[in-house]
Amino acid sequence: MKDPVLEIRDLNVDYGLGDQAVHAVRDVSLTLHRGEVLGLAGESGSGKSTLAYGLTRLLPPPGVIRGGQVIYHPAAGPAYDVMALSHAELRAFRWAETSIVFQGAMNSLNPVYKVSTQLLDVIRAHEPRMPASARLARARELLRLVGIAADRMDSYPHQLSGGMRQRVMIGMALALEPQIVIMDEPTTALDVVMQRQILRQLIELRERLGFSVLFITHDLSLLVEFSDRIAIMYGGRIVEEAPAPALYRDSLHPYSDGLLHSFPALRGERRELTGIPGSPPDLRNMPTGCSFHPRCSKAFEPCPDRVPVLGHPRTPDGRTRTVACWLHPATG
Repeated sequence: MKDPVLEIRDLNVDYGLGDQAVHAVRDVSLTLHRGEVLGLAGESGSGKSTLAYGLTRLLPPPGVIRGGQVIYHPAAGPAYDVMALSHAELRAFRWAETSIVFQGAMNSLNPVYKVSTQLLDVIRAHEPRMPASARLARARELLRLVGIAADRMDSYPHQLSGGMRQRVMIGMALALEPQIVIMDEPTTALDVVMQRQILRQLIELRERLGFSVLFITHDLSLLVEFSDRIAIMYGGRIVEEAPAPALYRDSLHPYSDGLLHSFPALRGERRELTGIPGSPPDLRNMPTGCSFHPRCSKAFEPCPDRVPVLGHPRTPDGRTRTVACWLHPATG
């Protein structure tokens, strides 16, 4: 396993304070390794985006980080906790070390400014001493990286297609050569062909530049194809984590299995699409025990009363994966 670049340790995020607080992220621990693509999947409302905004301290009010650590390992120098950074240090950390391609990113460009103006503003804000000619050359290079001709620099966002605007946002995220790129459902509004084109280009850029990717989506079929590892989130918790091929071949948690059987396979034998009955839990009134048990066809005696521990299962590949399910009790 490669060295870690980001370690999330027991992160808890609430919306609101006191007894009325909604616990949106509960004791989440994840490790992103250098150069890998870690996929994070789950239904809407499972806490995926809240986790991303929490670990970068971008939560809007009334979001509150209630506890936990986010340990960043820079390419040079000692590791540090992002939760302990001052505002000035946090400003330097964002974009330079970690960047985000937001949900609905293709609509994130300012419609009244040219693409060149917006790219140059990002570079100027973090590299104020860079000569104007060098900034312009860097902006052109970024567009070439994401497959856009440099003559589109002076276009306004409405003059670009949705896929091109998405590529501009990815180029902007790479402007300062960050070690980590967080992508929050970046292809949701695009057609399937454009999704695949952008993701293949992202993987090529990852291999060329060496950054790590945390890819967040509700579409598990995308993650199976493009991720090295996949973590499944439900009710604010991680319920399974495994290498992408292992999760696809042999998912252990019933929720992961339900997600996998909610989309058709492109290859191999035909299989029935079963989906997942019921609805995601209300975070204001979570079920007791395992939060998935009201929707689980395999629930049995301990599920309604006891919360399963996320740990290594008793399987031949148990040391490379974790699961929180009473069907596969953790060994430690």
